[in-house]
Amino acid sequence: MNEREDGNRFHVLDYVVFSATLAISAGIGIYFRFSGGKQRTNKEYLLGGQSMSALPVAFSLMASFMSSITLLGVSSENYMYGTQFVLINISYIIATPLAAYGFLPVFFKLQATSAYQYLELRFSRPVRQAASVAFILQMTLYMGIVLYAPALALNAVTGLSKVGSILAVGLVCTFSSTIGGLKAVLIADVFQSLLMFSAVICVAVKGSLDAGGVKGVLEIADEGLRLQAPDFRIDPKIRHTVWTQVFGGIFTFLSLYGVNQAQIQRLLTVKSLKKSQASLWLNWPILTALSLITSYAGLSIYSEYAYCDPLLTKRITNSDQLLPLFVVDTMGNLPGIPGLFVAGIFSGSLSTVSSAVNSLAAVTIEDFLKTTVLRNTSEKKITLFTKLIALLFGFICLGVAFLAQFLGGILQASLTIFGVVGGPLLGLFTLGMFSTTAESVGALSGLFTGLAFALWIGFGGPKPPIPVLPQSTDGCEAANTTASLLTKIYMSTSPLPTNYTESTESPVGPIDYFPLYEISYMWYAPIGFATTLIVGLCISAIYRMTKSGIPDVSSNYLSPLYPKCYRPKDDSMSLVDATEVQMVPKTSKTNIAIT
Repeated sequence: MNEREDGNRFHVLDYVVFSATLAISAGIGIYFRFSGGKQRTNKEYLLGGQSMSALPVAFSLMASFMSSITLLGVSSENYMYGTQFVLINISYIIATPLAAYGFLPVFFKLQATSAYQYLELRFSRPVRQAASVAFILQMTLYMGIVLYAPALALNAVTGLSKVGSILAVGLVCTFSSTIGGLKAVLIADVFQSLLMFSAVICVAVKGSLDAGGVKGVLEIADEGLRLQAPDFRIDPKIRHTVWTQVFGGIFTFLSLYGVNQAQIQRLLTVKSLKKSQASLWLNWPILTALSLITSYAGLSIYSEYAYCDPLLTKRITNSDQLLPLFVVDTMGNLPGIPGLFVAGIFSGSLSTVSSAVNSLAAVTIEDFLKTTVLRNTSEKKITLFTKLIALLFGFICLGVAFLAQFLGGILQASLTIFGVVGGPLLGLFTLGMFSTTAESVGALSGLFTGLAFALWIGFGGPKPPIPVLPQSTDGCEAANTTASLLTKIYMSTSPLPTNYTESTESPVGPIDYFPLYEISYMWYAPIGFATTLIVGLCISAIYRMTKSGIPDVSSNYLSPLYPKCYRPKDDSMSLVDATEVQMVPKTSKTNIAIT
C-alpha cells in the first residue's frame, strides 16, 4: 500500500490535470454562451433550441442523477453492505419502456418548458404550483448532496477542508449555471461521463491487478461475505432484497426519468418523439454499465482493505471516502491520476448542479412568475430574470450543501430524498394520465397526504441501527489486537447511515422501534406513490358523488398505455403525433387545437 503523507496529497501534475479538465468543461459553457442563439431566449437557454441529437441527451440523462453519487455511493455500498444493491439494475430495463411509452408522449405533445403545466391543464393551477414546490424542495436537497459529494472526495484526496471544498465546488457550479444554457450542459455531460467511466474503470482494473485478477477480487469478496445471492425474503424491514430493488427501483426510476422536470427538460431538447424515446433507451445501457462497473470497483476496493479496514484504523471517517482513498493509496505514485479522478467527480457534479439549477429556474419562471409579476415582460427580460433566479438557486444549494454532511451516506440519502418526494409526484402524474375520474381536489389531497406520509416515514425516528458486514484490521502493521476481530460489527444510528459507531447492548434490553420506521428506504417511493393514488381516487370519487355535470377528461391528457376501452366515448381523438397537436386548458371549450 502506497500511502502519501497526510496533508496536501496532490502532485503539481495532479493540479494541472485537474485544472485542465475543469477548463475544458468551463470552455464548453463559454463557447455555447457566445455561439448559436447566445442564450438570448428562454427556449435557447432552457431547451437548447430543441436541436440536440439522441446520444448526448442519453449521456446527460445518466449524468444528471448518477454522477458523483454513483462513484462514491455505489462503491461504498458494495464495500460495506455487499452486492444485493446491484439487483436494482433489473428495475431499469423494466421501467425504461414505461417511461418512454407511458409518460413521455404526453409531455412531448405538450411541448411546455415546465412539465407541471400538464397538471394545470388536467387538474388546476393550485395542483401545478403544489407539485412545483415539491420539486423545488426535492432538487434543492439533492443538489446539497451533489455539492457535498465531491467536497468529500477533495477532502480525502487533497487534505483540503470540507468547508473550503464545498465553497470551491459550489461557487464554480453557480457561476457555470448562469452563463451556459442547457445545450452546453448536455455537451459537457458527455465529456463528464467519459471522465466518470475512466475513473471507475481505472479503480476496477487496478484493484483486479493487485488482487491477482478478477478471480482474486471475487474470492476475497466472497470470503468477506460481500458476494451475496439474491435475497427473496418478503420482509419490508430488510434493507435490500430482490423485491426492494426491483419494485422500489421501478418507482424510483419512473419518478426520475418519467416525470421529473430536469429529465423531461432534457428529453424535449430533441425534435421528435422517436428521438426522445431513443434517448431513454440509450440511457439504459449507459446507466447500467456505470452501475455494474462501479459495483465491481467497490469489491476491488474491498480486496485492497479486507484485512486492514481504513474505517477501523481511523484513516477515514466515512465510508464514502473509500474510493478517493483507494486512488491515493494505489495510484498516488502515478502523477496526474488522482487529479483526473477528482476532476471526474468534480466536473460531473458541476454539470449536474448546473442543469438542476437550470430546471429550478425554469419551473420558478414558468409556474409562478410568468403569469404574475412577469406577465407583460418582454422575452429578453424574462430570460435575464431566469438567469438571475438560476444564480439565486445556486447560492441556496450551496447553503444546503453544508447541511448534507449530517445526512449520512450519500447514496441512501439521495435515494431517500427521491423516494419521499418523487413517489408522491409520480402518483400525481399517474392520477392524471391513467385515470378519467381523478379531480383537482382529489389530486391535491393525494399529493399532500402522500408527501406528509412519506416524509414522516423517511425522516422520522429513531430508526434501528443497520449492521455492516465484517471488517478487519488483522493485516495492519502493529495492529491493535483489541480491534482485530473479523466479526466486529459497526453500526449506524443515523436515519441515513454510514457514520459508524460501535454497537453496544442497551442497558434496558432490545428497543422496540415503531414499525414504519423499520421499513427499508427503498419502499419510500412506492409508499408515497400508493398513498397519493389511493387518497386521490377516493377523494375524487366522493367529490364526483356531490357534483353533477363534471366534463369527461380528454383522451389527449391520457397516457397511450391507458386502455382504449375505458377512454371517454364522446372523445374521438386519440393521442396523435406530438408535432400535430397542442394541448389547451381543460376548461376550454375545445380540447385540441390542430397546428
